[in-house]
Amino acid sequence: MELELDLQDVSASGLVPAREDLARWAHAALAGRRERAELSIRVVDDAEGAELNQRYRGRRGATNVLSFPFEPPPGVPELDLIGDLVICAPVVERESDEQGIPLAAHWAHLVIHGVLHLLGYDHQDPAQATEMEALETHLLGGLGFPPPYEDR
Repeated sequence: MELELDLQDVSASGLVPAREDLARWAHAALAGRRERAELSIRVVDDAEGAELNQRYRGRRGATNVLSFPFEPPPGVPELDLIGDLVICAPVVERESDEQGIPLAAHWAHLVIHGVLHLLGYDHQDPAQATEMEALETHLLGGLGFPPPYEDR
C-alpha cells in the first residue's frame, strides 16, 4: 500500500505525533482497502476546529476529528486522493486525559476512525457502528493499542 500524506500542523500543541506515526496509523486503515492513497491531515487548535465543526456539521465547539471525503466532479475519473482529516489537538489531549487513554493510542484511534470515514465506513445505525468499531478495535490491536471502546 502506497500512501502520500500531506501533514499540516497549524496547532500550538507540542504533543502532535510524528509524521511517521500518523502515516503508519493511516496506512493500517488503508491496507487491503486501497493500493494507493493520497490523504491530508490538518492538525488545528480549538478556534479553527470549532469554526469548521459549526460550518460543516452545524455543531458548536471543536470536535476531535472531522473527515472530508474527496468526491471527484462528474466526468473526472476516480483519483488516489481520498480526502482530508482535520484533527483538533487540544480536544484529543483533553479527551485522552479525561478518559485515561494514552495519548498515542487516542491519536491512533482518531486517525484510523477518520480514514475509515473517508473510505465510506460510518456509524449512523447500530449495525454500521458495530462493524466500524470492530474494525477499529482489530486495527488498533494490530498496532499494539488497547481496544478503544472498552470501559476504562
